[in-house]
Amino acid sequence: MSLTAILSEIDGGDDKGAEKLLQKYNTENSHTFAFDHKEEDARIKLCQGLLTVLRRSDHPLCQSTCLETLRILSRDKRVLGPVATKEGILTLAGLARIHVAGHNVELLEEPQSAEEERVVVEALKCLCNVVFNSVPAQQVGTDVKLAEGLCAHLHMVSSSHHEVGLFSLRLLFLLSALRTDVRSMLRKEAGAVRLLTDILEHTLDVQWVGPYEAMPPTPEALTISPENNELAMEALKALFNITMSDSSDEDNDHQFRLIAGIMRHLLMLKTNNEDKTEEAHSHAINLLSNLPVRCLDVLIDVPVQGGMEAYGGKNIDTVQILLDFMEKRIDKGINYKEGLTPVLSLMTESSRYHREIRRYLKAQVLPPLKDVKERPEIGATVRNKLVRLMTHVDMAVKQGAAEFLFVLCKESVDNLLKYTGYGNAAGLLMARGLLAGGRGETQYSSDEDSDTEEYKSAKPFINPITGHIEHPMPNPMEEMTEEQKEYEAQKLVNMIDELSRKELIRPMGVRKDGTLAPLGEAIHECSPPPSSDSDSD
Repeated sequence: MSLTAILSEIDGGDDKGAEKLLQKYNTENSHTFAFDHKEEDARIKLCQGLLTVLRRSDHPLCQSTCLETLRILSRDKRVLGPVATKEGILTLAGLARIHVAGHNVELLEEPQSAEEERVVVEALKCLCNVVFNSVPAQQVGTDVKLAEGLCAHLHMVSSSHHEVGLFSLRLLFLLSALRTDVRSMLRKEAGAVRLLTDILEHTLDVQWVGPYEAMPPTPEALTISPENNELAMEALKALFNITMSDSSDEDNDHQFRLIAGIMRHLLMLKTNNEDKTEEAHSHAINLLSNLPVRCLDVLIDVPVQGGMEAYGGKNIDTVQILLDFMEKRIDKGINYKEGLTPVLSLMTESSRYHREIRRYLKAQVLPPLKDVKERPEIGATVRNKLVRLMTHVDMAVKQGAAEFLFVLCKESVDNLLKYTGYGNAAGLLMARGLLAGGRGETQYSSDEDSDTEEYKSAKPFINPITGHIEHPMPNPMEEMTEEQKEYEAQKLVNMIDELSRKELIRPMGVRKDGTLAPLGEAIHECSPPPSSDSDSD
């Protein structure tokens, strides 16, 4: 389709003729994402022409057609100059029925017909593309307070206009993701946290039966519809951005506990697709990670069906869901950094703060040791899987797994080494300055776990480095003469000395405080001071 012909119709003021050509262009390019560089100038002119038509036409079909073309063109970052302006953003905001205060964009009612709704949806899609692909558009959106107008717009959107709500939430997510200053405004001025919480309550059909306790879903209501799941995901992503900082204010604890209660409800729900369910739970976990850890008591402070005396009468259903989610992510073996570290962090911090959560997770992940014939990293238990991650190549993953196990051991080095072996735990201990043993800084309850009889009998034979009983190895020096032993020892000394002088290795020692230091410095620090009361002759 020739862009010259379309531009000619637009310049001539024939909106009807331009509309027909644009419909053909849209059909041909609906799946186009890579554009011809030679026509870049023509596409820029077409963007400007489309905005001109949108300002002068009030026919819904013409407007939606122009917006569809503009949405296709907005996939190309290089042609967004005319749209990423104050006039361009305000034009699209008006067509999306977003009220922008002080800029002559009237607050309009919801679309009354399918044609009007299509115009609103296409305008919102255009805004999403433009904001995502253009930094100047992001700045303009901030200047005209587009996000604030979007919140007012969301207050008006009814559930009957699914796509309007969906793309409004997606635009809010993009604005809050790309501009940190917008997050602060949304949180402090626009009341976005309360707004998005209300949207989640309505979308997930939350019925409160206590201050922060949602009614358990019935078997009929256990599955979220695809439409409601889409809305919930966009709301969760936007709420995650907005709550990323300044969540320590105790005045907001009520709001945060409401969110935690809704997330607990969401974790109990499923969708009609296993991958979608996992995605929903992943967003819930990400959001829970943003909340103050003191507010996570909502996850377990609900009535227990059948009683759980072993955990202080707390309901640990949600904690088990988190544990299952973590193990499923480990088993997938991909994208550990983004897919696994959030749930590890959430369980670590909640275990550190809430005794009942830690006790339950300890019982599931680190039950009393009985069989120590295999290395801690070998096997299919959750402990084995986490110990394997302690030597992962990704620093965030290995630290997350090690910190989680360390907290479950109440930050006791001896307990951690019992379950993981010194070799697997060395990285964490070095980072925490605990190579010489001891405990972390967190204070825990005084209850102690008793060792099993099997572990007590095997303990003297366990290699502390590998964490298991090793089979006796043949002694390579058994048949050597004293001269051969001396020769091999001297050879080893020479090799280490050469590597040290070339700085390929650096001998290290452990200071009194448990941190590493060059060997000479560590020996000097640990040496006793010379005695001053010498009685030599």
